[in-house]
Amino acid sequence: MTELIKLGSNYSARRNVTSEKPAMEKKVGDKFETGLFLPEGRGRQGEGGLRTQGNFKASLEGKTLITIVTVVYNGEQFLEETILSVINQTYDNIEYIIIDGGSTDSTLSVIRKYEHAIDYWVSEKDSGIYDAMNKGIDLATGEWINFMNGGDCFFTEMVLNEVFFNDYSEETDILYGNHQVRYSSGRKRDVQAGNIKNLWKGSQFCHQASFTRANYHKLFKFNLCTKIVADFEFFYDAWKNQASFKAIPLTVASFEAGGVSDIKRIDSILGWWQIVDKSFIVNKYYIFVLVKELVKEIIKKKAF
Repeated sequence: MTELIKLGSNYSARRNVTSEKPAMEKKVGDKFETGLFLPEGRGRQGEGGLRTQGNFKASLEGKTLITIVTVVYNGEQFLEETILSVINQTYDNIEYIIIDGGSTDSTLSVIRKYEHAIDYWVSEKDSGIYDAMNKGIDLATGEWINFMNGGDCFFTEMVLNEVFFNDYSEETDILYGNHQVRYSSGRKRDVQAGNIKNLWKGSQFCHQASFTRANYHKLFKFNLCTKIVADFEFFYDAWKNQASFKAIPLTVASFEAGGVSDIKRIDSILGWWQIVDKSFIVNKYYIFVLVKELVKEIIKKKAF
């Protein structure tokens, strides 16, 4: 039985800590390997967190360990909101990992401020956001992985409780829910996830509102050769390979509009089209969507 250490903090990420290292040996047939720390990469600026102090996490009876990964680069303005969104979750068996791409602003100061509630953080150069995400996958020891990147946050402090104290995760590879988009004007828009059968039309849910079984993600990481839409490619390939998806009737994540997929909307659509299986109907659909987006771009330019 795992002996727990109480670190005396209100943050959920400080609860249910143990000095026992997770069993890292590979099982027969495993094609992946989990590491507790990353080997030193290019331009490393530091690493830290509970793991470096000999404190670890494990799944407990009735409390599955959930790994939350935050990828960030020069995010001093918005990272604290993301961190607080994670460590203030009422679900109290969370493993929190932050992968920083070698920030040159005060991002590391924000990370160090909450180091006592972060399981592992590292700051070093990477080959882009999906390379950083793959590092997070390598480090995960939880049963599920969620990516809540810098600037994103959970919709409420109860979200993980609502997901994992229900039976949504039974015999499922990927869980996905709804999300909220926040605009600089103050307006908020609630977006319901689409039907997974329409994945050929493009993303049906946002990455931040999804949870993937760690064992599955360690077998199938993000393709570093795919730009902008490698997360879509992962989900589309999973769907084609008959991975099991389950929709959660909850709003899981909230984030600011204006991310890469918003700014480079046409590039995202072209990326989806390149990935999906082609047919007359598929090609007709994507041509229509691209024309519509091009018209919108022309109207926006004329308006200014």
